[in-house]
Amino acid sequence: MKRIQTFLQNLATNKELRTKLIFTLAIFLIYRFLAHVPVPAVDIQSLQTLFAGNQFLSFLNVFSGGTLSQFSIMAVGISPFITASIIMQLAGMVFPQIKELQKDGESGREKLNQYTRLMSVPFAVIQSISVLTLLNSQNLIQASDPITIIAMIMAMVAGAMIIMWLGELITLYGLGNGISMILLAGIISQLPTSLAQAFSASTGGQQITTNLVFGVVFILVIGLIVFMNEAIRKVSIQYAKRVRGSRMLGGESTHLPIRVNVAGVMPIIFAVSIMLAPSFIGNLLVSAANTSVGERFGETNFIEWGTNLQIWFASTSVTYMISYFVVVFIFTYFSALIFFNTKDISDELKKSGAFIPGTRPGGPTKKYLEFVVTRITLAGAIFLGFIAILPSVAQRFTGVGSLAIGGTSVLIVVSVILETTKQVESMLVGQHYDKYL
Repeated sequence: MKRIQTFLQNLATNKELRTKLIFTLAIFLIYRFLAHVPVPAVDIQSLQTLFAGNQFLSFLNVFSGGTLSQFSIMAVGISPFITASIIMQLAGMVFPQIKELQKDGESGREKLNQYTRLMSVPFAVIQSISVLTLLNSQNLIQASDPITIIAMIMAMVAGAMIIMWLGELITLYGLGNGISMILLAGIISQLPTSLAQAFSASTGGQQITTNLVFGVVFILVIGLIVFMNEAIRKVSIQYAKRVRGSRMLGGESTHLPIRVNVAGVMPIIFAVSIMLAPSFIGNLLVSAANTSVGERFGETNFIEWGTNLQIWFASTSVTYMISYFVVVFIFTYFSALIFFNTKDISDELKKSGAFIPGTRPGGPTKKYLEFVVTRITLAGAIFLGFIAILPSVAQRFTGVGSLAIGGTSVLIVVSVILETTKQVESMLVGQHYDKYL
Protein backbone atom coordinates (compact mmCIF):
# COMPACT_ATOMS: atom_id res chain seq x y z
CA MET A 1 0.00 0.00 0.00
CA LYS A 2 2.87 2.33 0.80
CA ARG A 3 4.42 1.71 -2.64
CA ILE A 4 1.11 2.60 -4.32
CA GLN A 5 0.89 5.82 -2.29
CA THR A 6 4.50 6.69 -3.22
CA PHE A 7 3.77 6.02 -6.90
CA LEU A 8 0.73 8.30 -6.86
CA GLN A 9 2.75 11.05 -5.18
CA ASN A 10 5.48 10.75 -7.81
CA LEU A 11 2.83 10.80 -10.52
CA ALA A 12 1.42 14.04 -9.16
CA THR A 13 4.82 15.76 -8.87
CA ASN A 14 6.81 14.30 -11.81
CA LYS A 15 5.88 15.82 -15.19
CA GLU A 16 7.82 13.30 -17.31
CA LEU A 17 6.21 10.31 -15.59
CA ARG A 18 2.78 11.90 -15.98
CA THR A 19 3.39 12.52 -19.70
CA LYS A 20 4.52 8.93 -20.28
CA LEU A 21 1.46 7.58 -18.47
CA ILE A 22 -0.96 9.77 -20.46
CA PHE A 23 0.72 8.72 -23.73
CA THR A 24 0.44 5.04 -22.80
CA LEU A 25 -3.24 5.41 -21.92
CA ALA A 26 -3.85 7.17 -25.24
CA ILE A 27 -2.26 4.25 -27.12
CA PHE A 28 -4.45 1.85 -25.12
CA LEU A 29 -7.52 3.85 -26.19
CA ILE A 30 -6.51 3.66 -29.88
CA TYR A 31 -5.84 -0.07 -29.56
CA ARG A 32 -9.23 -0.77 -27.97
CA PHE A 33 -10.98 1.32 -30.65
CA LEU A 34 -9.31 -0.67 -33.44
CA ALA A 35 -10.15 -3.92 -31.62
CA HIS A 36 -13.84 -3.23 -32.41
CA VAL A 37 -13.34 -2.64 -36.16
CA PRO A 38 -14.62 -5.92 -37.68
CA VAL A 39 -13.35 -7.83 -40.68
CA PRO A 40 -16.23 -8.16 -43.20
CA ALA A 41 -17.98 -11.35 -44.36
CA VAL A 42 -17.96 -13.16 -40.98
CA ASP A 43 -21.00 -14.26 -38.96
CA ILE A 44 -20.12 -12.50 -35.68
CA GLN A 45 -23.13 -13.81 -33.74
CA SER A 46 -22.34 -17.47 -34.52
CA LEU A 47 -18.66 -16.81 -33.85
CA GLN A 48 -19.37 -15.45 -30.35
CA THR A 49 -21.60 -18.47 -29.64
CA LEU A 50 -18.73 -20.77 -30.69
CA PHE A 51 -16.27 -18.99 -28.38
CA ALA A 52 -18.71 -18.95 -25.48
CA GLY A 53 -19.10 -22.73 -25.67
CA ASN A 54 -15.39 -23.57 -25.88
CA GLN A 55 -13.20 -22.96 -22.82
CA PHE A 56 -9.92 -23.09 -24.76
CA LEU A 57 -11.14 -20.65 -27.42
CA SER A 58 -12.43 -18.40 -24.63
CA PHE A 59 -8.93 -18.40 -23.14
CA LEU A 60 -7.44 -17.44 -26.52
CA ASN A 61 -10.05 -14.71 -26.81
CA VAL A 62 -9.03 -13.26 -23.42
CA PHE A 63 -5.38 -13.58 -24.45
CA SER A 64 -6.11 -11.58 -27.64
CA GLY A 65 -8.09 -8.91 -25.81
CA GLY A 66 -11.48 -9.97 -27.20
CA THR A 67 -10.44 -9.38 -30.82
CA LEU A 68 -11.06 -13.00 -31.84
CA SER A 69 -14.71 -13.16 -30.77
CA GLN A 70 -15.29 -9.77 -32.42
CA PHE A 71 -13.11 -10.88 -35.36
CA SER A 72 -11.69 -7.41 -35.69
CA ILE A 73 -8.75 -6.40 -37.85
CA MET A 74 -6.64 -7.02 -34.71
CA ALA A 75 -7.70 -10.70 -34.56
CA VAL A 76 -4.17 -12.00 -35.21
CA GLY A 77 -2.86 -9.76 -32.45
CA ILE A 78 0.76 -9.32 -31.44
CA SER A 79 1.61 -13.03 -31.76
CA PRO A 80 3.37 -12.73 -35.20
CA PHE A 81 5.83 -10.24 -33.73
CA ILE A 82 6.34 -12.39 -30.62
CA THR A 83 6.99 -15.47 -32.79
CA ALA A 84 9.46 -13.55 -34.96
CA SER A 85 11.25 -12.22 -31.85
CA ILE A 86 11.63 -15.73 -30.43
CA ILE A 87 12.98 -17.05 -33.72
CA MET A 88 15.52 -14.21 -33.84
CA GLN A 89 16.64 -15.17 -30.32
CA LEU A 90 17.07 -18.78 -31.42
CA ALA A 91 18.88 -17.69 -34.59
CA GLY A 92 21.49 -15.96 -32.43
CA MET A 93 22.53 -19.39 -31.16
CA VAL A 94 22.99 -20.74 -34.69
CA PHE A 95 24.20 -17.85 -36.87
CA PRO A 96 27.35 -15.95 -35.74
CA GLN A 97 26.31 -12.82 -37.68
CA ILE A 98 23.11 -12.45 -35.67
CA LYS A 99 24.97 -13.16 -32.44
CA GLU A 100 27.36 -10.31 -33.26
CA LEU A 101 24.42 -7.99 -33.90
CA GLN A 102 23.00 -8.93 -30.49
CA LYS A 103 26.26 -7.77 -28.90
CA ASP A 104 26.61 -4.66 -31.08
CA GLY A 105 24.78 -2.25 -28.80
CA GLU A 106 22.12 0.15 -30.04
CA SER A 107 22.96 -0.11 -33.77
CA GLY A 108 22.83 -3.91 -33.69
CA ARG A 109 19.55 -3.80 -31.79
CA GLU A 110 18.02 -1.53 -34.44
CA LYS A 111 19.01 -3.92 -37.24
CA LEU A 112 17.62 -6.91 -35.35
CA ASN A 113 14.36 -5.04 -34.72
CA GLN A 114 14.09 -4.31 -38.44
CA TYR A 115 14.66 -7.97 -39.31
CA THR A 116 12.05 -8.96 -36.73
CA ARG A 117 9.50 -6.56 -38.23
CA LEU A 118 10.06 -7.96 -41.72
CA MET A 119 9.80 -11.54 -40.43
CA SER A 120 6.51 -10.70 -38.69
CA VAL A 121 4.74 -10.15 -42.04
CA PRO A 122 4.85 -13.77 -43.33
CA PHE A 123 3.93 -15.05 -39.86
CA ALA A 124 0.93 -12.70 -39.83
CA VAL A 125 -0.14 -14.03 -43.24
CA ILE A 126 0.17 -17.66 -42.08
CA GLN A 127 -1.77 -17.03 -38.87
CA SER A 128 -4.48 -15.10 -40.74
CA ILE A 129 -4.95 -18.01 -43.15
CA SER A 130 -5.09 -20.42 -40.19
CA VAL A 131 -7.81 -18.38 -38.46
CA LEU A 132 -9.87 -18.16 -41.66
CA THR A 133 -9.49 -21.92 -42.22
CA LEU A 134 -10.77 -22.58 -38.70
CA LEU A 135 -13.76 -20.31 -39.21
CA ASN A 136 -14.48 -21.82 -42.62
CA SER A 137 -14.54 -25.30 -41.04
CA GLN A 138 -17.34 -24.02 -38.76
CA ASN A 139 -19.22 -22.42 -41.72
CA LEU A 140 -18.80 -18.95 -40.24
CA ILE A 141 -17.41 -17.21 -43.34
CA GLN A 142 -20.17 -15.72 -45.51
CA ALA A 143 -18.04 -15.19 -48.63
CA SER A 144 -16.05 -17.63 -50.76
CA ASP A 145 -14.70 -15.55 -53.65
CA PRO A 146 -10.86 -15.18 -53.69
CA ILE A 147 -10.89 -11.36 -53.75
CA THR A 148 -12.86 -11.16 -50.48
CA ILE A 149 -10.68 -13.79 -48.80
CA ILE A 150 -7.50 -11.95 -49.84
CA ALA A 151 -8.97 -8.67 -48.55
CA MET A 152 -9.75 -10.33 -45.19
CA ILE A 153 -6.18 -11.67 -44.93
CA MET A 154 -4.70 -8.26 -45.81
CA ALA A 155 -6.93 -6.56 -43.22
CA MET A 156 -5.73 -8.89 -40.45
CA VAL A 157 -2.07 -8.55 -41.52
CA ALA A 158 -2.44 -4.75 -41.48
CA GLY A 159 -3.96 -4.99 -38.00
CA ALA A 160 -1.00 -7.06 -36.76
CA MET A 161 1.44 -4.48 -38.13
CA ILE A 162 -0.52 -1.63 -36.50
CA ILE A 163 -0.37 -3.40 -33.11
CA MET A 164 3.38 -3.88 -33.55
CA TRP A 165 3.78 -0.16 -34.32
CA LEU A 166 1.65 0.87 -31.32
CA GLY A 167 3.75 -1.37 -29.07
CA GLU A 168 6.97 0.23 -30.30
CA LEU A 169 5.53 3.70 -29.68
CA ILE A 170 4.85 2.72 -26.06
CA THR A 171 8.42 1.42 -25.71
CA LEU A 172 9.84 4.69 -27.06
CA TYR A 173 7.56 7.29 -25.48
CA GLY A 174 5.44 5.53 -22.85
CA LEU A 175 5.77 3.33 -19.78
CA GLY A 176 7.10 -0.21 -19.85
CA ASN A 177 7.77 -2.63 -22.69
CA GLY A 178 5.32 -1.94 -25.50
CA ILE A 179 4.53 -5.54 -26.45
CA SER A 180 3.93 -6.51 -22.83
CA MET A 181 1.75 -3.45 -22.26
CA ILE A 182 -0.40 -4.29 -25.31
CA LEU A 183 -0.92 -7.80 -23.92
CA LEU A 184 -1.77 -6.26 -20.55
CA ALA A 185 -4.33 -3.90 -22.09
CA GLY A 186 -6.04 -6.74 -23.96
CA ILE A 187 -6.30 -9.02 -20.93
CA ILE A 188 -7.50 -6.29 -18.56
CA SER A 189 -10.19 -5.27 -21.06
CA GLN A 190 -11.67 -8.77 -20.80
CA LEU A 191 -11.12 -9.18 -17.06
CA PRO A 192 -14.41 -7.69 -15.77
CA THR A 193 -16.57 -9.70 -18.19
CA SER A 194 -14.77 -12.98 -17.56
CA LEU A 195 -14.82 -12.59 -13.78
CA ALA A 196 -18.52 -11.70 -13.84
CA GLN A 197 -19.25 -14.82 -15.91
CA ALA A 198 -17.23 -17.00 -13.54
CA PHE A 199 -18.85 -15.63 -10.38
CA SER A 200 -22.39 -15.80 -11.81
CA ALA A 201 -22.04 -19.27 -13.32
CA SER A 202 -23.11 -21.10 -10.18
CA THR A 203 -26.68 -20.82 -8.95
CA GLY A 204 -28.68 -21.79 -5.91
CA GLY A 205 -27.28 -22.41 -2.45
CA GLN A 206 -23.80 -23.22 -3.73
CA GLN A 207 -23.30 -19.81 -5.33
CA ILE A 208 -21.85 -18.05 -2.27
CA THR A 209 -19.53 -20.96 -1.43
CA THR A 210 -18.33 -21.26 -5.02
CA ASN A 211 -17.71 -17.53 -5.33
CA LEU A 212 -15.75 -17.51 -2.06
CA VAL A 213 -13.62 -20.41 -3.28
CA PHE A 214 -12.98 -18.62 -6.57
CA GLY A 215 -11.98 -15.46 -4.71
CA VAL A 216 -9.61 -17.25 -2.32
CA VAL A 217 -8.00 -19.25 -5.14
CA PHE A 218 -7.64 -16.07 -7.22
CA ILE A 219 -5.81 -14.28 -4.38
CA LEU A 220 -3.61 -17.31 -3.69
CA VAL A 221 -2.65 -17.58 -7.36
CA ILE A 222 -1.68 -13.90 -7.45
CA GLY A 223 0.44 -14.37 -4.32
CA LEU A 224 2.13 -17.44 -5.80
CA ILE A 225 2.85 -15.60 -9.06
CA VAL A 226 4.39 -12.63 -7.22
CA PHE A 227 6.51 -14.97 -5.08
CA MET A 228 7.78 -17.01 -8.06
CA ASN A 229 8.30 -13.94 -10.21
CA GLU A 230 10.51 -12.31 -7.56
CA ALA A 231 12.27 -15.52 -6.44
CA ILE A 232 15.99 -15.59 -7.26
CA ARG A 233 18.98 -17.82 -6.57
CA LYS A 234 22.01 -15.78 -5.49
CA VAL A 235 25.33 -17.14 -6.77
CA SER A 236 28.31 -15.69 -4.85
CA ILE A 237 30.80 -13.73 -6.97
CA GLN A 238 34.31 -12.69 -5.87
CA TYR A 239 36.47 -10.14 -7.69
CA ALA A 240 40.20 -10.79 -7.88
CA LYS A 241 42.54 -8.32 -6.11
CA ARG A 242 44.74 -6.18 -8.32
CA VAL A 243 47.53 -3.75 -7.38
CA ARG A 244 47.75 -0.51 -9.35
CA GLY A 245 50.46 1.82 -8.16
CA SER A 246 50.04 2.09 -4.41
CA ARG A 247 46.36 1.09 -4.41
CA MET A 248 44.77 -2.31 -3.99
CA LEU A 249 41.74 -2.75 -6.26
CA GLY A 250 39.13 -5.51 -6.36
CA GLY A 251 38.52 -8.12 -3.74
CA GLU A 252 34.83 -7.23 -3.37
CA SER A 253 32.16 -9.85 -2.92
CA THR A 254 28.77 -9.68 -4.58
CA HIS A 255 26.27 -12.09 -6.07
CA LEU A 256 24.80 -13.03 -9.45
CA PRO A 257 20.97 -13.18 -9.23
CA ILE A 258 19.37 -15.98 -11.26
CA ARG A 259 15.59 -15.89 -11.47
CA VAL A 260 13.73 -19.11 -10.68
CA ASN A 261 11.34 -18.35 -13.53
CA VAL A 262 13.99 -17.37 -16.08
CA ALA A 263 11.79 -17.90 -19.14
CA GLY A 264 8.81 -15.85 -17.95
CA VAL A 265 5.57 -16.57 -19.80
CA MET A 266 7.18 -17.53 -23.13
CA PRO A 267 6.92 -21.34 -22.61
CA ILE A 268 3.14 -21.05 -22.19
CA ILE A 269 2.87 -18.95 -25.36
CA PHE A 270 4.78 -21.69 -27.22
CA ALA A 271 2.62 -24.41 -25.69
CA VAL A 272 -0.67 -22.67 -26.53
CA SER A 273 0.23 -22.73 -30.24
CA ILE A 274 1.08 -26.44 -30.07
CA MET A 275 -1.97 -27.47 -28.03
CA LEU A 276 -4.26 -25.65 -30.46
CA ALA A 277 -3.08 -27.88 -33.34
CA PRO A 278 -4.85 -31.20 -32.45
CA SER A 279 -8.31 -29.59 -32.07
CA PHE A 280 -7.68 -27.55 -35.21
CA ILE A 281 -6.76 -30.70 -37.17
CA GLY A 282 -9.78 -32.51 -35.72
CA ASN A 283 -12.13 -29.76 -36.94
CA LEU A 284 -10.53 -29.88 -40.39
CA LEU A 285 -10.93 -33.67 -40.62
CA VAL A 286 -14.60 -33.52 -39.65
CA SER A 287 -15.33 -30.69 -42.09
CA ALA A 288 -13.37 -32.47 -44.87
CA ALA A 289 -15.42 -35.67 -44.49
CA ASN A 290 -18.00 -34.52 -47.05
CA THR A 291 -15.45 -33.35 -49.61
CA SER A 292 -13.83 -35.31 -52.44
CA VAL A 293 -10.81 -35.99 -50.21
CA GLY A 294 -13.08 -37.52 -47.56
CA GLU A 295 -14.82 -39.70 -50.15
CA ARG A 296 -11.47 -40.96 -51.40
CA PHE A 297 -10.08 -41.97 -48.00
CA GLY A 298 -13.37 -42.84 -46.35
CA GLU A 299 -15.87 -40.40 -44.88
CA THR A 300 -16.31 -42.51 -41.74
CA ASN A 301 -12.55 -42.57 -41.10
CA PHE A 302 -12.29 -38.79 -41.33
CA ILE A 303 -15.19 -38.25 -38.92
CA GLU A 304 -13.82 -40.85 -36.48
CA TRP A 305 -10.27 -39.44 -36.53
CA GLY A 306 -11.47 -35.86 -36.18
CA THR A 307 -13.93 -36.67 -33.38
CA ASN A 308 -11.28 -38.61 -31.45
CA LEU A 309 -8.86 -35.69 -31.64
CA GLN A 310 -11.55 -33.31 -30.45
CA ILE A 311 -12.42 -35.59 -27.51
CA TRP A 312 -8.82 -36.38 -26.52
CA PHE A 313 -7.76 -32.74 -26.62
CA ALA A 314 -10.86 -31.15 -25.13
CA SER A 315 -9.85 -28.55 -22.55
CA THR A 316 -11.01 -30.70 -19.61
CA SER A 317 -9.69 -34.06 -20.78
CA VAL A 318 -6.89 -35.78 -18.87
CA THR A 319 -4.93 -36.27 -22.12
CA TYR A 320 -5.05 -32.54 -22.83
CA MET A 321 -3.98 -31.50 -19.33
CA ILE A 322 -1.08 -33.98 -19.17
CA SER A 323 0.10 -33.04 -22.67
CA TYR A 324 -0.18 -29.32 -21.91
CA PHE A 325 1.79 -29.69 -18.66
CA VAL A 326 4.53 -31.75 -20.33
CA VAL A 327 4.88 -29.34 -23.27
CA VAL A 328 5.15 -26.33 -20.91
CA PHE A 329 7.63 -28.22 -18.73
CA ILE A 330 9.90 -29.07 -21.68
CA PHE A 331 9.72 -25.58 -23.19
CA THR A 332 10.55 -24.01 -19.81
CA TYR A 333 13.87 -25.85 -19.69
CA PHE A 334 14.54 -25.10 -23.35
CA SER A 335 13.75 -21.39 -22.91
CA ALA A 336 15.82 -21.12 -19.72
CA LEU A 337 18.95 -22.30 -21.54
CA ILE A 338 18.25 -19.77 -24.32
CA PHE A 339 17.49 -16.70 -22.21
CA PHE A 340 20.23 -17.43 -19.65
CA ASN A 341 23.33 -17.95 -21.79
CA THR A 342 25.81 -19.50 -19.38
CA LYS A 343 28.71 -19.30 -21.84
CA ASP A 344 28.38 -15.54 -22.36
CA ILE A 345 27.99 -14.93 -18.62
CA SER A 346 31.03 -17.05 -17.73
CA ASP A 347 33.08 -15.21 -20.38
CA GLU A 348 31.98 -11.81 -19.03
CA LEU A 349 32.89 -12.85 -15.48
CA LYS A 350 36.31 -13.97 -16.65
CA LYS A 351 36.96 -10.73 -18.54
CA SER A 352 36.02 -8.61 -15.51
CA GLY A 353 38.28 -10.61 -13.18
CA ALA A 354 35.36 -12.17 -11.28
CA PHE A 355 34.96 -15.79 -10.29
CA ILE A 356 32.69 -18.06 -8.29
CA PRO A 357 34.46 -19.16 -5.07
CA GLY A 358 35.59 -22.75 -5.40
CA THR A 359 35.08 -22.81 -9.20
CA ARG A 360 37.70 -22.07 -11.85
CA PRO A 361 36.88 -19.37 -14.44
CA GLY A 362 35.85 -20.35 -17.97
CA GLY A 363 34.51 -23.85 -18.66
CA PRO A 364 34.03 -24.94 -15.02
CA THR A 365 32.08 -21.75 -14.30
CA LYS A 366 29.85 -22.42 -17.32
CA LYS A 367 29.13 -25.97 -16.12
CA TYR A 368 28.39 -24.76 -12.58
CA LEU A 369 25.95 -22.13 -13.85
CA GLU A 370 24.24 -24.73 -16.05
CA PHE A 371 23.92 -26.99 -12.99
CA VAL A 372 22.34 -24.18 -10.95
CA VAL A 373 19.95 -23.12 -13.73
CA THR A 374 18.90 -26.74 -14.35
CA ARG A 375 18.07 -27.26 -10.66
CA ILE A 376 16.12 -24.05 -10.06
CA THR A 377 14.29 -24.32 -13.40
CA LEU A 378 12.64 -27.49 -12.08
CA ALA A 379 10.62 -25.33 -9.68
CA GLY A 380 9.91 -22.79 -12.41
CA ALA A 381 8.78 -25.50 -14.87
CA ILE A 382 6.39 -27.08 -12.34
CA PHE A 383 5.04 -23.61 -11.49
CA LEU A 384 4.39 -22.68 -15.14
CA GLY A 385 2.85 -26.08 -15.88
CA PHE A 386 0.47 -25.67 -12.93
CA ILE A 387 -0.44 -22.14 -14.01
CA ALA A 388 -1.11 -23.34 -17.58
CA ILE A 389 -3.54 -26.15 -16.67
CA LEU A 390 -5.19 -24.30 -13.77
CA PRO A 391 -8.32 -23.24 -15.78
CA SER A 392 -8.84 -26.79 -17.09
CA VAL A 393 -8.46 -28.30 -13.61
CA ALA A 394 -10.87 -25.75 -12.13
CA GLN A 395 -13.42 -26.35 -14.87
CA ARG A 396 -13.16 -30.14 -14.47
CA PHE A 397 -13.80 -30.05 -10.73
CA THR A 398 -16.33 -27.20 -10.62
CA GLY A 399 -18.17 -27.73 -13.89
CA VAL A 400 -18.06 -23.99 -14.57
CA GLY A 401 -17.35 -23.56 -18.27
CA SER A 402 -16.70 -19.81 -18.24
CA LEU A 403 -13.32 -19.84 -16.49
CA ALA A 404 -11.51 -18.13 -19.35
CA ILE A 405 -9.37 -16.02 -17.01
CA GLY A 406 -6.65 -18.51 -16.21
CA GLY A 407 -3.36 -18.44 -14.40
CA THR A 408 -1.59 -17.47 -17.62
CA SER A 409 -3.57 -14.24 -17.94
CA VAL A 410 -2.98 -13.38 -14.28
CA LEU A 411 0.72 -14.26 -14.70
CA ILE A 412 1.06 -11.81 -17.59
CA VAL A 413 -0.80 -9.04 -15.76
CA VAL A 414 1.18 -9.40 -12.52
CA SER A 415 4.55 -9.77 -14.29
CA VAL A 416 4.01 -6.72 -16.50
CA ILE A 417 2.87 -4.58 -13.55
CA LEU A 418 5.91 -5.60 -11.49
CA GLU A 419 8.33 -4.93 -14.36
CA THR A 420 6.74 -1.56 -15.16
CA THR A 421 6.88 -0.55 -11.50
CA LYS A 422 10.60 -1.37 -11.41
CA GLN A 423 11.16 0.68 -14.57
CA VAL A 424 9.34 3.66 -13.05
CA GLU A 425 11.42 3.38 -9.88
CA SER A 426 14.64 3.22 -11.93
CA MET A 427 13.58 6.30 -13.89
CA LEU A 428 12.88 8.23 -10.69
CA VAL A 429 16.22 7.19 -9.19
CA GLY A 430 17.99 8.34 -12.37
CA GLN A 431 16.28 11.74 -12.28
CA HIS A 432 17.14 12.30 -8.61
CA TYR A 433 20.54 10.64 -8.63
CA ASP A 434 22.26 13.66 -7.12
CA LYS A 435 20.28 13.14 -3.89
CA TYR A 436 21.95 9.75 -3.37
CA LEU A 437 25.51 11.12 -3.66
